[in-house]
Amino acid sequence: MTNNAGDEAALQLQDLLMGTENVEDFLGQLAEFSAATLSSAAGAEIECGVTLQRRKKTMTVAGSSPRAVILDRIEQSLGDGPCIEALRTRSVVLLADVDTDPRWPDYQVQLAAQGVRSTLGVPLEIGEDAAAALNFFGAGTGLFTEDIIAEASGFADLAGRSLRLAVRIGTAQSRAEDLKAAMEHRTSIDLACGVVMAQNRCTQEEAMGILTRVSSNRNQKLRDVAAEVLRNLTAGEVRTHFDA
Repeated sequence: MTNNAGDEAALQLQDLLMGTENVEDFLGQLAEFSAATLSSAAGAEIECGVTLQRRKKTMTVAGSSPRAVILDRIEQSLGDGPCIEALRTRSVVLLADVDTDPRWPDYQVQLAAQGVRSTLGVPLEIGEDAAAALNFFGAGTGLFTEDIIAEASGFADLAGRSLRLAVRIGTAQSRAEDLKAAMEHRTSIDLACGVVMAQNRCTQEEAMGILTRVSSNRNQKLRDVAAEVLRNLTAGEVRTHFDA
């Protein structure tokens, strides 16, 4: 992949990522983009399925067409093939000819029955506990040349980088939301503690003890007990006030 082509692919992948709401949606768009890109480069139709691996389990999650999903699921039903091998070895795996390659005879028979003569599995790293692979299917042999394989590997690497960034941003966003929620819960508890102090003319430590005992006796979380105290005091919901 030349620098100009790589830059263009990177921009297109960024557009895809920004236009989708989750990883699965992005992988669906990626399958279509990948199939169209390789088809144009090879001068022949190439289809693409996407296999997602989480905690050592694999499943087909997307395809450039309904047929591509069906083709990808053949390998999942058998439990082995070029795509799964690509995930296992974290390297590109080529099945150049279903009639002559000796590695996956049952799989190759089923591919041939579907009119597929060659496949290419390209791994895609997306996070610490997840990976994916692009599974390309061609109706003829000789389609996956060195140049085509290099191109597939190039934008798979770009897609992996984009996804890893998205996963990290998503994790940071979740942590920020968790922190905001924790701050809101802490504020509710402090306000409820103040209410108990006023009602019982006691210290903050004694008021917290009262809330804690109620929490234990009712088997409720302390924040829920605090929220109930505040609901009984005011008609509105008590929330923190700070810039996100």
